Amino acid sequence: MLDLRRIRETPDEVRRLLAIKGVDAPIDRILELDQERRRLLFQIEQDKAERNRTSTAIAERKRQGQAAEELVEAMRALGDRIAAQESALRPIEAELEELLLTTPNTPWPDVPPGRGAEDNVEVYRYGEPKASGAQAIPHWELGERLQMLDFERAHKLSGARFTVLTGWGAKLSRALINFMLDHATARGYQEMEPPVLVLREAMVGTGQFPKFVEDVFRVVPHEYYLIPTAEVPLTNYHREEILDEDTLPRKYVAYTPCFRSEAGAAGRDTRGLIRQHQFDKVELVQLVRPEDSAAALEAMRRDAELVLERLELPFRTVLLCGGDMGFGQAKTYDLEVWMPSYGRYVEISSVSNMSDFQARRASIRYRPRGAKRTDWVHTLNGSALAVGRTLAAILENYQTESGGLRIPEALVPYLGGMSTIDPTVSTGLSG
Repeated sequence: MLDLRRIRETPDEVRRLLAIKGVDAPIDRILELDQERRRLLFQIEQDKAERNRTSTAIAERKRQGQAAEELVEAMRALGDRIAAQESALRPIEAELEELLLTTPNTPWPDVPPGRGAEDNVEVYRYGEPKASGAQAIPHWELGERLQMLDFERAHKLSGARFTVLTGWGAKLSRALINFMLDHATARGYQEMEPPVLVLREAMVGTGQFPKFVEDVFRVVPHEYYLIPTAEVPLTNYHREEILDEDTLPRKYVAYTPCFRSEAGAAGRDTRGLIRQHQFDKVELVQLVRPEDSAAALEAMRRDAELVLERLELPFRTVLLCGGDMGFGQAKTYDLEVWMPSYGRYVEISSVSNMSDFQARRASIRYRPRGAKRTDWVHTLNGSALAVGRTLAAILENYQTESGGLRIPEALVPYLGGMSTIDPTVSTGLSG
């Protein structure tokens, strides 16, 4: 949520920055509602003070045995007026809150302008992309040949955009999860295991609600929601708390299944593991002081890049332009892994700084050392990595000439020394 005072004091600057994201926010309406809200609050405060004075005067008259009917009537009229003003205030505050909750975060000054992915700026590249074309077997085909992926039975169980990992597919996925968690904890993150069902307040806190209600799965009839990312429970872990400065930064990592409806994604990457309703992810979250925020983003980006480098997967890192950024992001890097059968790079991680946008929504503050005042923390999040997409990238980049799969060296210890998956050996469920 943007600071209302900031909107009030620098509306043109807020408009300019939101325009970089391609957003025409209702700033004029926000200012109009804010002005009316403050006017009503001031009048209510004045009338309440007058009512208190009148109540004191009534008591004094009664103590002296004097009539006070006209003061009683005046106090009753004040009460009616206060009630009417409070009634008028409620829809104004509700609309103002709705507009603030649906207004995106402003980008940082170093975010490049642009409308979409074609305007993103490549800032880093690792590895040499492998040849694409007829010789590159799509990961879903190789996964089925090696009996690591079963799409047909998954469809029977749950419908489209689900996968059953079988045999070495399941083992390789588990190896990736353990490898990613070990990597993160070695780099100073505390491992967590949060719930995957959260309350509406948690979704509001990180910005999924109210704008993206259609993108998540609700558990009916209960007011629980399946998380689209562990960013939601990890960030909200400190909702409505005031942290001591000495405890910052807070660095958390969690593996969770994630759930997304993929509303509006029809026709895009519908085959294979790239765009699923349920997928596994290892997520990084940090809560930091504002002055440490920019450096923390670069460090988190490196934390994610090193996972891909240790797996020796070709990838590139791009700085997102304003028009390609998400709702709550102030600055974002995407890590894109090379997929030979696609002949292009595919997003495998987003690493984002949300500035104080989420902290204001979730009321997460910290108290600077020796100070009475509090300030908002900055929150950051990033995938390190999306497990299914990493598995897909390994299937595409580690194919052997015999139709098998070579295991990345970093994962061999997690698979009991297994270094290859032989196509002649049944590795999954028999037909």
